[in-house]
This record gives sequence, structure tokens and C-alpha cells, in this order.
Amino acid sequence: MKSQIQLKLFATLREFTPPSADNFIIDQGISIVDLLEQIDMPREKAKLIFINGVKAELNSILEGGERVGIFPPVGGG
Repeated sequence: MKSQIQLKLFATLREFTPPSADNFIIDQGISIVDLLEQIDMPREKAKLIFINGVKAELNSILEGGERVGIFPPVGGG
């Protein structure tokens, strides 16, 4: 079954943002890894993942209706 999520990619990941990110169509029950494959983003670029404001993992499952935020690794000195 199809459902929608809100997808937000931050900083250097913005280049992977699909045009329909505010209402991105997914298959219910996909993992974050599946989502990354769907948007052609290498999984090693996803350092921090949040689902509805709560830290999540690559194997976290999406059912639809979630807000997903993905951040790259942060460097600095």
C-alpha cells in the first residue's frame, strides 16, 4: 500500500531532495535504507536520521505520515 511522508534533507544532502519531498510517496513498511535507495542517496551519507523528531536508525520502518529528517556527517575543528 502507498503512503506519504515529509522528507527533509539537510546541508550537503539537499542535492538528493526529490521535487515531491513535502508529500513523498512510499510503500508502507519500507526502511530508511529502502528510502535512501529510492532517492539514489548512498547510505554512508546519512549520519543522523530523525523520524517525527526522534532519533532513528537505518533499519527503522516507515508506515506513512512521518516527518523524516536526514543529516550528513558534520565536520569541524
